Amino acid sequence: DQIHFHEVGSMDAVADITAVCLLMKKLAPDEVIVSPIHVGSGTVKCAHGILPVPAPATAYILRGIPTYSADISGELCTPTGAALLKHFATGFGKQPLMKTSAIGYGMGKKDFPRANCVRVMLGETVEEESVGSMAPTDAAFAPAAAAESASAVSASSSEASVSSFASNGDIIELSCNVDDMTGEAVGFAMERLFEAGANEVFTVPCGMKKSRPGILLRVLCKPEDKEKFVQLLFKHTTTIGIRETKMQRYMLDRQIYKVDTSFGPVRMKVSSGYGTTRKKIEYEDLAKIAKEKGISLSEVEKIIQKDLNV
Repeated sequence: DQIHFHEVGSMDAVADITAVCLLMKKLAPDEVIVSPIHVGSGTVKCAHGILPVPAPATAYILRGIPTYSADISGELCTPTGAALLKHFATGFGKQPLMKTSAIGYGMGKKDFPRANCVRVMLGETVEEESVGSMAPTDAAFAPAAAAESASAVSASSSEASVSSFASNGDIIELSCNVDDMTGEAVGFAMERLFEAGANEVFTVPCGMKKSRPGILLRVLCKPEDKEKFVQLLFKHTTTIGIRETKMQRYMLDRQIYKVDTSFGPVRMKVSSGYGTTRKKIEYEDLAKIAKEKGISLSEVEKIIQKDLNV
């Protein structure tokens, strides 16, 4: 009924964890993107005998993380590796558009039909950079931009990423009700929460006791950051109680492309996954064109949609 990690205290595991933690502290990346994890297949022999792959401890740690098993027989992800990935990863998916500055490889001892290695690439995501001339057709789209410029680490196994109907990991919702704060004070609190790295902050009007109009304030954050945001909520709001809800989220993979239109190049966000694809022109580009041409936002959008046949 309990999960026990026999090898976590071994010297090689201690060395692995210490080295990775020291390196991550030194690099201090803004993002760590990891490809879906190939766990291997078959069985593995351990202190408890012969167990299926992934081992129970590994499977437990990797809950909520995209994983897959292909044609490699053997254990490709250990509890130590799973714990490090889950702790440091800020997201799972494809490598972002980035300029690589350094590459590192970790080689395993076992021989497989394919390279037994983990590759890590350090670099900076690219901002608003076009990658050639593109006609306004689906087939001509090519990645042209990332949402922000930031240092990033992209880690992947030797296997190619595969789509998996799995959640993008756990997320925490912290919520509280207030009925004695001004709009300015609520706005100030929201700004502080966003500055601290909240995934999302939003309010919902609500009716409270004594027929008072109030505000339901909700904060979405990573599980490891919840204590920080609990402190910030108590510091910047008048609430005397905070509720916590643990959730799993599903997110579409988002890419930004630059496409040619009759107004010139504009950015289009393409969100895809789970059997659906959505395309949307970036609001800032629409607004800029509308102001320059002296026409409405909806008119600009209709013209661009006609140009792109979307």
